[in-house]
Amino acid sequence: MLDRTKPSRSARQHHQHRVDHLLIAEMVAPGSRVLDVGCGDGALLQLLADTKAVDGRGVELSREKVNACVARGLSVIQGDADQDLDDYPDQAFDYAVLSLTIQATQRPRDVLVNLLRIGHRAIVSFPNFGHWMIRAELLFNGRMPQTANLPEPWYSSPDSHLCTIRDFVELCDVLDTVVEEAVAFNSAGRRLPIKKSLTLQNLLGEKAVFKLRRRKHV
Repeated sequence: MLDRTKPSRSARQHHQHRVDHLLIAEMVAPGSRVLDVGCGDGALLQLLADTKAVDGRGVELSREKVNACVARGLSVIQGDADQDLDDYPDQAFDYAVLSLTIQATQRPRDVLVNLLRIGHRAIVSFPNFGHWMIRAELLFNGRMPQTANLPEPWYSSPDSHLCTIRDFVELCDVLDTVVEEAVAFNSAGRRLPIKKSLTLQNLLGEKAVFKLRRRKHV
């Protein structure tokens, strides 16, 4: 007899994935070509291969993580988002993805420009420095916050370019970029669609994910 008190295998697997990875997977069309920049251990590439049958490629700075990805059968090379994206041709992929990495790059603007050039669409997720817990830490304790999303102390954190959701939207405007879809969310997966008014999303969203494309000028 089926024990309905236990979650199904698919439900358990779904629960194990990072929330931003699940949201990104929803934004990717089946069978598409995907470049995952800063792909880490390959968890997102594996999810996209399993659920969307994508033709996935990855770029990762850490040699150990590259080796781990290759051992899983993923096509991943070692590379630096700040230095190596210039070598990719225009529109080589359907999607260029950067998940929870843009804040750790040296030149976020240039990296985003390259993502929009390499992919027909760019998908970017990042921690929101405008979340109310971060604001409260700064206001009441006067210290750089340490949270589940920003666990390292300021002096050893790789995140040199933290931003808020409002900051990222302004960067998209500067680059004349179309935001096709955007969602703020928390660690439990609760979503707040990002629209013109950013007040609640910027206050309550722990992270955000944006799907972008370059504007076509006539």
